Amino acid sequence: MRFETSQNMRLGQHMKLAPRVIQSMEILQMPLTELEERIEQELASNPTIEIAEIAPDPESLPRQDEPGGGENTDDFSRLADFENANPDAAENTNESSSLLDGRDRFDSYEPARAATRLDGERDGKMDAMAAAPARSASLGEQLRDQWALVEVDESLRHPGELIIAFLDADGYLRTPLETVREKSPPGRDGSTPPAEAFERALTAVQLFLEPTGVAARDARECLLLQLDALEDRMEWDSDEDRVDTLRVARTLVADHLDDLVQNRLPKIAEQEDLTLDQIKAGLELLRRLSLAPARRLVNEAAEVIIPDAIVEYDDEHDRYIAYLNDTRLPNLRISKEYAEMIRDRDVPKKDRDFLKTNIGNAQWLIEAVEQRRRTLQRVLNVVVDAQREFFDYGPQAIKPLPMTQVGEELGIHVATVSRAVADKHLQTPRGIVPLRRFFTGGTETASGEEISWDAIKAALQDVVEQEDKSKPLSDDALAKALEDRGIEIARRTVAKYRGQLGIPSARLRKQF
Repeated sequence: MRFETSQNMRLGQHMKLAPRVIQSMEILQMPLTELEERIEQELASNPTIEIAEIAPDPESLPRQDEPGGGENTDDFSRLADFENANPDAAENTNESSSLLDGRDRFDSYEPARAATRLDGERDGKMDAMAAAPARSASLGEQLRDQWALVEVDESLRHPGELIIAFLDADGYLRTPLETVREKSPPGRDGSTPPAEAFERALTAVQLFLEPTGVAARDARECLLLQLDALEDRMEWDSDEDRVDTLRVARTLVADHLDDLVQNRLPKIAEQEDLTLDQIKAGLELLRRLSLAPARRLVNEAAEVIIPDAIVEYDDEHDRYIAYLNDTRLPNLRISKEYAEMIRDRDVPKKDRDFLKTNIGNAQWLIEAVEQRRRTLQRVLNVVVDAQREFFDYGPQAIKPLPMTQVGEELGIHVATVSRAVADKHLQTPRGIVPLRRFFTGGTETASGEEISWDAIKAALQDVVEQEDKSKPLSDDALAKALEDRGIEIARRTVAKYRGQLGIPSARLRKQF
């Protein structure tokens, strides 16, 4: 066997995407809150970037009419071909030197928008930290605090603590007591409490700890515990009414919980010799109860949605305008002092190189944020023009708007459009709406008018809300009702959309 070496040349083209371009895509995709965090990180780590302290000027806030039409030649447009190219291709490029050409570039690079912090103001970060609510105690911590105050036999104290440790987030004890006993560490005396102590401790935990229903082993036991406590807390018209209603409610929970879930009220009435009115009274009492009572002890912070843009109606010109909600963002600029230092030969070369790198990073961030603003504003303008009827009439009037159509209109790649709308929210006269909701496919009505899938779902929801609840419509009947509105879709599509909207089947919607 003989080995040979040779040299040859091959001509070819390869698409490579610089890391800066990839980072620009990430900036474009960030919602407002994430972008704020990204800017704060850069301010904390990069000494060459600072906040431009300019007096606020409300007239300078961006509105509907923004510059930039088909002339957009930003980094985002480079993805037009790269989306189908080698995904592993990336070129590490150092752009610091190209970004540092010209002193005037630093001196003039100050966005015109208003700054939110002036000289002499208190540190906003410190104020935010001081005003932040303290961490709320966990479910286990609160229950252990309650258990410590309960007067029980000392032999039950340790088993009760072990039971509390095994409760899930809803307050249920889904682990068998014997397993709790086997997996629990020994008490202070080195012995494991007997099984009888765990049984008695569980009874005490269920009886004395609030809210009632904690430490139940299943939904049936949870509801029965709450019914026992409710008997003494409610005001009743008469003792007869109290006894009858509680008896029915306990019967429903103890013997017919599955039938209740399936809405089989006539079956329950027949088996228990009850009237539908009696069953309804029992159901009304059960609606006062909770299947997860322990959730009341844990204050789960609600997700706060900060809209990235706002749509308002312009009475004077009879149109809707969209503008970015970016006055929360600080106005950034390159520090003139550090820009001078990189040209000062008295400054050590190592320090000048450090400043060059950081100034390049800072300027890239400023440009990427500004490019994000321009791209997102242009996309918003198209959405507002295309979805005028949604803002006038609501979800049923939303129109099909494919992202490819928007990309062609703006001269950018569809992937850029997708990133621009990702995780963004729009504050509209119809409430806060995910921006991606406006980009949907659709079909044609019987009259030839285009209608989006979301509009069809809204029409289906409206039909269900208007139906006679004593005779709810089947999926076939819902399809016929939509057909009467000019929307022709198959029964299986109705069932699919009904499931997506969380609408139960006709049998479960029936009211007796």
